[in-house]
Amino acid sequence: MRLQTREELAGTVDEVHALLTDQAFQEAKCAATTDDGTYTVDVSGSAPKQRVRTQRQLPSDGLPDIARSFVGEHLTIIEVIDWSGPAADGSREAVVDIHVKGAPLTIKGTLRLVPSGSGTAEVLDADLKANVPLIGGRLEKAAAEPITAAIGIEANLLREWLAR
Repeated sequence: MRLQTREELAGTVDEVHALLTDQAFQEAKCAATTDDGTYTVDVSGSAPKQRVRTQRQLPSDGLPDIARSFVGEHLTIIEVIDWSGPAADGSREAVVDIHVKGAPLTIKGTLRLVPSGSGTAEVLDADLKANVPLIGGRLEKAAAEPITAAIGIEANLLREWLAR
């Protein structure tokens, strides 16, 4: 299942990138998107190449019963984002690799920050895959909802932090 999002943000590419690779911002993001306050954050490397690794729990409400048998009451999301240096036009790109611990569910793709008008567009283009015979499509559709909600929460948090 294809996941594509575009968020318009009122900040430069460098400002948005700085937040996305900031330990405090990542901790706030995880706190805002976890259902029980359990998360870890590790920001490593130095500009221009940095890695952001988070682990957090999201509720598994809404997943089919058979899917919940894989993950339990929570989806433990492990997210790794590897940023490359800026391109000639100032844009930035990261490789996104997200998986659900204990379940055959992955998201792989790219996250791009591109100049847009007076700000920046954050563009996610990824594939959500559930490698489960017979119910993979249902699992993907059900998992897309909490994942998309978490993306929206992160975008709103970015807007708040950029406004400071």
